[in-house]
Amino acid sequence: MTASTTMTIRVSPETKTKLERIAADTRRSKSFLAAEAVSAYVERELEIIDGIKRGMADAAAGQVVPHDEAMAEIYAAIDAAESKRAGKA
Repeated sequence: MTASTTMTIRVSPETKTKLERIAADTRRSKSFLAAEAVSAYVERELEIIDGIKRGMADAAAGQVVPHDEAMAEIYAAIDAAESKRAGKA
């Protein structure tokens, strides 16, 4: 069994009711479901924060593409996809 720790949180009565419904429907404990939700949230947020930090480091190092250049590339890809789709119709 993996180690765990206890944490107390406050949620609205509506959220608690919904969590109880999920727990009953899935035959899981509220504690298990809450831990899973917190874990998923933490992982997602850390990925976002790490991506932002990488982007900021790239910008600080001058490793960026000017907006107009990036948009031109995107529009070219869209035009190519639309032309390909029109050719298949």
